Amino acid sequence: MRALLDTHAFLWWISDDPRLSSRASAIIRDGENRLFLSAASGWEIAIKAGLGRLKLPGPLETFILKQMALNAIQAFPKCSQRLGDRD
Repeated sequence: MRALLDTHAFLWWISDDPRLSSRASAIIRDGENRLFLSAASGWEIAIKAGLGRLKLPGPLETFILKQMALNAIQAFPKCSQRLGDRD
């Protein structure tokens, strides 16, 4: 299965937060699943950190990339076509 993690699921998973549902935790924990995180989540994390609503243990880019690597989460591939483009 492929799973796109939303920002909260990503943050709750890496911090072992009990607010992450058991179903979401099982999906993330299952090594057969391919996990993805979108650039929008990075943007949301940056905003939360900038507003002081989220404390990061280091620079934003380093933090996100390190956590993605540790948890086998890939960057969600961006759409390569613009609306209206044809093959």
